[in-house]
Amino acid sequence: MKRTIRTPYFEIGTKNYIYGDTLLEYAKAADKAAEKYDIDVLFICPAVEIRRVVENTKNLIVLAPYMDTLRPGRGMADILPEALKAAGAEGVVVNHCEKPMSLPQIKATIDRARELDMLVFACADSVAETKAIAELHPDIINPEPSELIGGAGGKVSDMSYVMEVINEIRKIDKDILIEQAAGITNGKQVYDFIMAGSEAAGAASGIMNAKDPLAMIDEMIGAVRRAADDLKKGEN
Repeated sequence: MKRTIRTPYFEIGTKNYIYGDTLLEYAKAADKAAEKYDIDVLFICPAVEIRRVVENTKNLIVLAPYMDTLRPGRGMADILPEALKAAGAEGVVVNHCEKPMSLPQIKATIDRARELDMLVFACADSVAETKAIAELHPDIINPEPSELIGGAGGKVSDMSYVMEVINEIRKIDKDILIEQAAGITNGKQVYDFIMAGSEAAGAASGIMNAKDPLAMIDEMIGAVRRAADDLKKGEN
């Protein structure tokens, strides 16, 4: 059965900033904060790190950063979906700007993920691309202008862009979870995006390049908790 994600949630992408024991240290810090704040945390790490992370944490939802669509058999060096699932991956990222995919590739990957009850975390750049991917009904869409990825210039997505993509996705499929992540470098930005209507926030370089990455993990996940509590107060 596919994993259900509680919202609001937080997502951490390690990319290739860290590896080995350092990556595991970050995963354990995220795991601790997920339990401390009672927040679901998606942890996206290289395929070779997945099993070790899964075996040493208990609160993280671990996703692979990419997979191919082949089936068991021939395919030297391709990333087999079944192997990711067996390693403990509960989902996969598609179409990140650092690993872009065509629309047919995105659809094929979503179809394979569904066969294995894996979550699909789809990235999109423009509003037009966001709408096209929403028509494929992934579990999550992370609409992020590519020029902001990597924390360039300390900028985050403009709120007008955020509200537009949220509205366009909702028109197509109200069940898709929406995350904002591009350029996020502190807990306040995490809080602001969730209060604006995003169901999640995430970070990669904002954590990896922080002066104290482990403290930043706690700060950002704590910000999700505060936003969740304030949203609940607003409902009462």
